[in-house]
Parts: sequence; C-alpha cells; structure tokens
Amino acid sequence: MKKSKAWGVATGVICCFILIFAGLIVRSYTQKQGPGPAMAGAAPRTGQAPPAGPVIAGVQGASGGAPRTATAVRVTEVVLGTIENSVVINGDVLARTQVSIYPSVAGKLTEARLSVGDTVRRGDIVAMVDPSRPGEVYSQSPVISTIGGTVLQAPVYPGDTLSVQTPVYVVGDLSSLAIETFVPERFSTSVRRGLSAQARLEALPGEVFNAVVDEVSPVLDPASRTLRIRLRFSGPRDSRIKAGMFATLSLVTNSRRDVPVIPRGAVINTYGSWIVFTVNDRNLAVRREIKLGLENEDFLEVAEGLEPGDRVVSAGQNFLSDGDPVRIVE
Repeated sequence: MKKSKAWGVATGVICCFILIFAGLIVRSYTQKQGPGPAMAGAAPRTGQAPPAGPVIAGVQGASGGAPRTATAVRVTEVVLGTIENSVVINGDVLARTQVSIYPSVAGKLTEARLSVGDTVRRGDIVAMVDPSRPGEVYSQSPVISTIGGTVLQAPVYPGDTLSVQTPVYVVGDLSSLAIETFVPERFSTSVRRGLSAQARLEALPGEVFNAVVDEVSPVLDPASRTLRIRLRFSGPRDSRIKAGMFATLSLVTNSRRDVPVIPRGAVINTYGSWIVFTVNDRNLAVRREIKLGLENEDFLEVAEGLEPGDRVVSAGQNFLSDGDPVRIVE
C-alpha cells in the first residue's frame, strides 16, 4: 500500500515537471515568432515607428494602402548637342612621298654612294652599275635619284647583280608624313576625303594628334575586305614623329549637330525596345520608348521619343516602374 502511494506521488511530480517544461518551450517559441500578422485594415498601435525612408504625400500603393517609398535617382536634362560616330583602327606612320630608285640598265652594282638616313637631292648620282658581259666591256652606268629626300632603305650591296626592276634605294620625303591604315568593309561607305580623326602614338603616350583623310582607295582588298586610306597630320610638323611608328586612330565616320543627346547609361534595352524614364512635375517616373540615332562611347542621339528639356533618369532607373515616386539627388 505504501509502495502504491509512493509510486503515485512520484508519477504526479514527474507529470508536473513535464507540463512546466512544455509550457516554457511554448512560451520561448512564441517570443521568437513575434506578434502575429495584423488584421487587414487595423490601425497601427500607439507609438509604432513610421516606415523608413521618405514618402510622397498622396501617392499610395496599388491596394490603396500606405504611401510608397520614393526611389532615389539622378536626372539629366535632354539637350541639343553634337554627336560623332567613330571607329578605332590601327595604322602606320610613313612618308607621304616614297619612291624606289631603279637602275636604267641591268648589271653588277659596283658603287653605292648612300646609306640609310642620308639626304639626297633630285638628280644626284646615288650608285654605279657595270652592264658588261663576258667578252664585252661597257662603260659604267649611273643610277640617278628621281626625288629629293631621305634614304629609307638600301636593300642591295656592291657586287650584287641587278635587273632594271631591282630597287637600289627607297627614298622618302620625311618633311611630310602620313598615316596608312585599312578600314573594315562595313565602314567603307562612310569614309571619304576630309573626314577628321585623332591619332595616338605608342612612342608618345598621352598625346593626341589631329589628322585628316587625304587619300581613299577606289577598291577594297578582296583578301582582307578592307579599304586602304591615308591620312595627313593637320597640325604643325612635330619632329618627334617618325616614319614607321605605330598609330591608333579614332576615325569619325559620321557626325550630326544640334540633335537631342542623352548619356548611354540612361537607356534600357527591353525585349528589343529602347526605353528611358523621365520625371514629371509631380516627381513621378514616366516610362518612355525611344528610337536611337548615332552613338559613341558616352552619348546617344535620340531620334524619336524625347524633347530638349525633358528630365531623364540617368542613375537608378533599373529599379523603377511607370508611375513610381522618385526623389532626385545630386
């Protein structure tokens, strides 16, 4: 009997501990979960903190509830400007006038009077060729320079046998330099004499030299599908520029003046359409579809869809929808 009572008391104590422990677990879980969802349409509790961020008075969400938070954006005004379309290509600096000097008769080169870098005048005798053959003796024939300039190449040496097609010297006029380059076929129809370009030389980093297209080949190279052109330096002669230097050209293929221009970063491509967001007088975002014209690395021409004076969102537009409130920041 005593054992039964003792067992009943122990069982009761154990049950009490289990209930207390379960109650503590439920209380802890409830505190972690926080308060339950508010009833739809219920008024906020007294002392509740207002929503973070600025809001636009009178602008409500789609459900007619609390005002929407304004998105911080930067805007740029559409202005009329000049935009240039350009292509970047590589070229080589060379003498504008460069001529090979050939002998008038075939024979053995007996005398070469010039070396690379020497200056020559038109009409100077630059070499002598002996046209004699076995059993026949002839007087030596002079090789005469047809232009004045600087010797750029001397490909043959005394003792070499020459034909009338073998150049003895290559002479160039270094007082006037040009840049030769090859334009890809897709830009060939835009290239014409008088187009401007900017040249940068590897030997003179950080400096920009102006150039103008001076010569355009009438045909494309069928192997490379490129158009050969030559440009002349439009500025004063710079003695630091030498023939043979490597040049990088930014060639202006098209230019338009007094057209609406906007920054490239303001435009969004959506399923093949170009859109921007403008800001109206109520500081609301307005979605606008536009058509583009010329473009370069920094700006785009707006052919349709915007007018000068429109305020275009240039930063923060990727988070906007039509009608969203915005807050303009500097």
